[in-house]
Amino acid sequence: MELRPILSTLLRHKTAAALIVLEIALSCAIICNALFLIGGRLDRLNLVSGVAEDEVVRVQLTGIGEDTDAAALTRSDLALLRGLPGVKAASVTNQVPFVNSSWNTSVNMAKDQKQPTLVATTYMGDEQFFAALGPKLVAGRGFAADEFIEWAALDAPDSKVSIPSMIITRSMADKLFPGQSALGKSLYSWGEEPIRVVGVVDHLVRPSEQGGAVAHEYSMVFPIRVPYSLGGNYLLRTDPARRDEVLKAAVAALEKNGPSRIILEENTKTMEALRAGYYRQDRAMVWMLAAVIIALLVVTALGIVGLASFWVQQRTKQIGVRRALGATRGQILRYFQTENFLLASIGIVLGMLLAYAINQLLMGKYELPRLPLYYLPVGAVLLWVLGQIAVYGPARKAASVPPAVATRSA
Repeated sequence: MELRPILSTLLRHKTAAALIVLEIALSCAIICNALFLIGGRLDRLNLVSGVAEDEVVRVQLTGIGEDTDAAALTRSDLALLRGLPGVKAASVTNQVPFVNSSWNTSVNMAKDQKQPTLVATTYMGDEQFFAALGPKLVAGRGFAADEFIEWAALDAPDSKVSIPSMIITRSMADKLFPGQSALGKSLYSWGEEPIRVVGVVDHLVRPSEQGGAVAHEYSMVFPIRVPYSLGGNYLLRTDPARRDEVLKAAVAALEKNGPSRIILEENTKTMEALRAGYYRQDRAMVWMLAAVIIALLVVTALGIVGLASFWVQQRTKQIGVRRALGATRGQILRYFQTENFLLASIGIVLGMLLAYAINQLLMGKYELPRLPLYYLPVGAVLLWVLGQIAVYGPARKAASVPPAVATRSA
């Protein structure tokens, strides 16, 4: 099929052609960036936490006033919790994943280093921390019994107690020791003494977003027994079907064991519920952007259908003449499909340029990453296919016009 007749027709209808090109360009630009934003949100929603999310429940509480022997009460709490039916492991820690605050500290490779190598989050846990939370050890070993220290001893004025060992994530190990094993290496973080890496876990996310996507797994665990007053986070692991039962029993046990404490009900829930609440805005953003994309596609499709229908009506005589001269229905159909393809291609090229410009604006205003180039052809193919589907109805109607009717309509 020759393109000259198509181009000639489009030049005679500049305004209508320009409007559809502009509509496609705007749709392409917005859809490409919306798909990019959806992809980023889905990456967050699918983030591997390293936690046994379907088995862990968290109880958070706080004391009323100052507890002079929080460590003793914590030991009593843990004995009760570990004796509850269905509890596989129970631990207390300073922080948990999927909250909006975290303990973060600098990590250095040398003692007198001026600028930190990285900033990592710090979990502190007792002998059942890993069994309760669920991170999987992929190298090295867990903490030895003689490596655990008490928070009170470490936090005491003029304390000489140092942290003997740490377990870090694979992501942190790869950053600090690329191409090497982290086991046996020493790092400087808390205090003046080096802390030896004895184990590496596959995944363990930060509790908050500090550090961005690159540093979301810069996590380390210290063998420190903390009192409930340091965060108030009790973690219990059980079978998925018994989580509600265990959670209720744990709350009742803690209330009875320490009546001068308050259970923070809004934070006492399963780990799955904590994650769902933490990513609530991300899910809402995905649905909103998906609705925007669908709305744009519908509006663009309606615009293409309306313009194509208008042109069919305007060209009835022209179509009839071509049919009378021997043009087949397939040729008429391909004529309108090719015309739409040309308009869509021009709009898509402009839309790609506009998509890049919008991304640059978002990068400057909201610190978003650069739009990957593969999103552009995705948006282009989507609009090409949409254009062909939308124009098919009017084009088929044009192809079915009888030659005699078309010539008598002059």
